[in-house]
Amino acid sequence: MTPPVALTIAGSDSGGGAGIQADLKTFAALHVFGTCAITAVTAQNTAEVRAVHVLPADVVRQQIESVLDDFDVAAVKTGMLATTEMVDLVAEFADAGRLPNLVVDPVMVSSSGARLLDGEAERSYLERLLPVASVFTPNLFEAGVLLGRDVRTPDEQVDAARELAGRTRGVVVVKGGHGEGDAVDVVCAGDVVAELRASRIGTINNHGSGCSFASATAALLARGLARPDALPQAKKFVHRAIEGGAHWDLGSGHGPLDHFHWEEHQ
Repeated sequence: MTPPVALTIAGSDSGGGAGIQADLKTFAALHVFGTCAITAVTAQNTAEVRAVHVLPADVVRQQIESVLDDFDVAAVKTGMLATTEMVDLVAEFADAGRLPNLVVDPVMVSSSGARLLDGEAERSYLERLLPVASVFTPNLFEAGVLLGRDVRTPDEQVDAARELAGRTRGVVVVKGGHGEGDAVDVVCAGDVVAELRASRIGTINNHGSGCSFASATAALLARGLARPDALPQAKKFVHRAIEGGAHWDLGSGHGPLDHFHWEEHQ
């Protein structure tokens, strides 16, 4: 049987834990054929990012067009878009109806809380990509940047999901992985609010968890699942992947996930 195809538009992680590398591993683990358009090349490992080289927008455009012109792409996931020009480029393809089942992971804030984009690019996410996204997956920091206020408590998380959902016909998932207690993501579609809840795993090996959740969602949409079914399954996939790699000793910082559930087969 020919597998469904998904496309990731994101940056490369030389450490293999996040970005394009995490997306392609997730696609493969969920039996989806992965294609990619690389927006930036990073020099990074589990402990630090040493350099970032953003590719020219025209090169990214040609990557996207090359894939879309030859493959029947069933879902698309975006990660690090790096510049306003890149955000607007993706929005252009989406506005033209060329990015089905678009899952937008708005990579705008580092895990340490540092802003990765300028204000213009952040506004483009809010004004151009949020309205056309099928699923929009900010974490607490990113939701706060988009709304111009802190989003920390469960009530603030729900309010943020509601407000962002009011700007799109898609589904907003405000991820709570950086909070305390259980790992609770708030899902909002229109006026309907729900939770994706999992027990928090005591490990620092969580690099790429946000990328993996978004790409798992895209993969499951590519396989034909509806969003209410795809999101809980994506949550379970990431939880198992974190659990599997929780005791790995790869690198000196935040290690990667066990995307292929190797721990279960040893």
